[in-house]
Amino acid sequence: MNTLLRRFPRANAFEISLAVFALLYLLIFAGLPLIYNIVLSFQQVDLMEPATLLRPFVGLANYRDVFGRPEARQVLINTVLFVGLSLTLQIIIGFLLALLFAQDFPFASAMRGLFLAGWIMPGLVVGVIWKLIFAGDYGVLNHVLMQTHLLHEKIFWLSDPAWSLYAVILANVWLGVPFNMLLLSVGLAAIPADLYEAAELDGANPLQRFVGITLPMMKATLGAVIALGAIMTMQQFDLIAALTQGGPANSSQVAQFWSWQLSLQTFEVSAGSAVATLMLLLVLVVAVIYVRSTRNERMV
Repeated sequence: MNTLLRRFPRANAFEISLAVFALLYLLIFAGLPLIYNIVLSFQQVDLMEPATLLRPFVGLANYRDVFGRPEARQVLINTVLFVGLSLTLQIIIGFLLALLFAQDFPFASAMRGLFLAGWIMPGLVVGVIWKLIFAGDYGVLNHVLMQTHLLHEKIFWLSDPAWSLYAVILANVWLGVPFNMLLLSVGLAAIPADLYEAAELDGANPLQRFVGITLPMMKATLGAVIALGAIMTMQQFDLIAALTQGGPANSSQVAQFWSWQLSLQTFEVSAGSAVATLMLLLVLVVAVIYVRSTRNERMV
């Protein structure tokens, strides 16, 4: 403790104790499970004999097994589509809403609050709501599309392999847009109004002001939104569990839900741990890219 106090002279013992307890909490409740999962991915675990402590080391055999499965290619494509389309639509819609609510008009604050109300709802609850919306026989979506003559026959969104993944993506976009809108609104509020006023005096139109001022000033905020959005989307589990459970025929199966199914439904813990470890590596890559980009910006 004395060494820490000498290294951080402005910090008192209480502040250092809080930091130490926070670090211990992360190590015990986050670090140990992650390490245990990684270890399991290199072992052969037999849940049929839970009493045995013999878990032979098999190297990369579990990873080869996962990539060699017939559904692996479909899961990879679905995961890329799920993360890519969700993130793109969330950012575009969130940015448009942030620009809208940056304007001064009646009930802007109340409407912004209504958008945020959807974000704080649990994922399972959102999944149940969207399951009713997507219902083929009595769903609201089919009813509206048929009443407006955009559809001539019902689509079974969640049970049709051609539509199930896109239905889950739509629900996930709805859930994630308020979060993106909130972060982007904070970034917009930090842009000095003098820049817009000067550009307007110079004759710049709204599009030129957006391209020349808003986008460059929002670069750091957009980087944070993309990184956080990618991590949150790669961790999305509740919506898939409530809507499709990866079906039908793996048409909406993504890596995070596949890992859970392998570990807790078919009891292939080693394979499930391998998939979870691969997802962890992807999250770490996104985090490192974001940290390095923000560090480079500070250096510039």
